[in-house]
Amino acid sequence: MTTQPRFIQIHSLHTYPAALINRDDAGLAKRLPLGNAMRTRISSQCLKRHWRIADDRFALSELAVPMAIRSRGTLELIRKRIIEGGVSEALAQAAVEALRNGGLVDKAGKEMKGEEALNTGQAVLMGKAEIDYLVRRCIESVEAGTDDKTVRANVTKMLKDEKKNIAALKHGSGLESALFGRMVTSDVLASRDAAVYVAHAFSVHEAQVENDYFTVVDDLNVESGELGSAGIFDTELASGLYYGYVVVDVRQLVENLEGIPAKDCFADTTPPEKRELAGKVVEHLLHLIATVSPGAKRGSTAPFDWAKLMLVEMGDWQPRSLAGAFHDALPLSARDDRPIRERAVARLGSEITKMDAAYGASLVRRVMALDPVEIPDAEGCNLNDLATRTAAAIVQGAC
Repeated sequence: MTTQPRFIQIHSLHTYPAALINRDDAGLAKRLPLGNAMRTRISSQCLKRHWRIADDRFALSELAVPMAIRSRGTLELIRKRIIEGGVSEALAQAAVEALRNGGLVDKAGKEMKGEEALNTGQAVLMGKAEIDYLVRRCIESVEAGTDDKTVRANVTKMLKDEKKNIAALKHGSGLESALFGRMVTSDVLASRDAAVYVAHAFSVHEAQVENDYFTVVDDLNVESGELGSAGIFDTELASGLYYGYVVVDVRQLVENLEGIPAKDCFADTTPPEKRELAGKVVEHLLHLIATVSPGAKRGSTAPFDWAKLMLVEMGDWQPRSLAGAFHDALPLSARDDRPIRERAVARLGSEITKMDAAYGASLVRRVMALDPVEIPDAEGCNLNDLATRTAAAIVQGAC
């Protein structure tokens, strides 16, 4: 069977005991109602954030592709960079105000000056290449005029003239936006469609939560013979086996990374070299999904785990989650004496069997698992093989 790896579907199972993986606005473990039981969940934003900032041999930053900065203070960063380039503070401020009022960050309804001009309202994702380019062009605009009014006019004109050049910067918006997309209301920056879709992970069984009561001991009080504590606190901890689901749209990823139309990704006229970076990105992403753990209160819970299962499906059919396998929560105790994660894997295998029978989809499957698995047409391998062979399929354009 030969098919294009247009979509890479990644299914995972992770175990986290006594941890606060992702908390809500009240400081409680995030929850999700599903089927016959309430579950604990890990938001997609939380997962993506930790994959983005992971620092190890498979970090996204190791791919030699410019990254991005997500911040409300990006304009202040640009101002400081302009000053470092030898521009006076007054003219640097004028240049940044012109950037803001010229529509760089958002569609400003009025002229803004001073601190107000540096306030973006919400965090904006900008690629380091975009920032470098704008800093350089602002310095050039200042050099072409010596007074506040002229600098503002030069920067405003530059934004209008350079809009296409900014959009055409290779990797300009950063690797993060190439993967997870960027939605902006800017008149200058370009929005970018996501190539990686991430679902909220959820426990495959009913939520298991515990209110952890703890005190802080005052060492000096103890030494003086006093009783009592320096503080009494409580926090919610949860335990669970979580199902995660990620989809990579390979054609969109290649378009975002290489600037070629998605429809030409697997065309005969497109050399395999144009898909090499996309393959490397997915290779790193598979390692990150398997080994990087999110979690609050790391110092007191050590919420670190490696995936107990990583199932990769490749093909040119539209993606579909296997979350339906857990619509009815797995019972925590059952007549079946197998461990819960083995029962979870069995549920996945059963769901795939039913989906295959109903749809007849031709998908290539490879699986890495700690426990025995019975997943239809799935070839077993370790994580390194899983990642490198997935990357190779993208480069070759066939799986």
